[in-house]
Amino acid sequence: MDQQASAPESIGATLGRGVAAGLAGTAVMTAFQKLVEMPLTGRPDSYAPANFVQKVLPIDPKTDRGRSALNYAAHFGIGAAWGATHALAERAGMRGQRAVGAVFTGIYLGDGALNVALGLYKPAEWTAADWATDIGEKLLLAESVGLIYERLDSGSA
Repeated sequence: MDQQASAPESIGATLGRGVAAGLAGTAVMTAFQKLVEMPLTGRPDSYAPANFVQKVLPIDPKTDRGRSALNYAAHFGIGAAWGATHALAERAGMRGQRAVGAVFTGIYLGDGALNVALGLYKPAEWTAADWATDIGEKLLLAESVGLIYERLDSGSA
């Protein structure tokens, strides 16, 4: 039987799949935070995404509702960036845990360095529990994005 090789996925389609996986992975992480981690630890909502946006852009919500909306938009925007980065890792030949590891390492370290440089994070003041929560939830995000990205791959369905 003659089987025609399928054309390689365009960069736009690859990035679109990555962004979709990033948004879905962020939903997974957010559900975990709200339903598991925060009830167990008693940690309040984090406004780190909104703080970052407000530091780098001239945006200043005047209400609590506006700040919450900005926080969620930034939170999911950052997740979309994790997904797009996963897509680029695949384009560079990485798949599975290799891609997840590369994306997690690169983004986690870059995010931390940028937030420290902007004066938003003070990791020297974090407790072991703070570190475990931060690393664990971002690793959950990376793993979720990778799993969803692979599942969305049109060649694996």
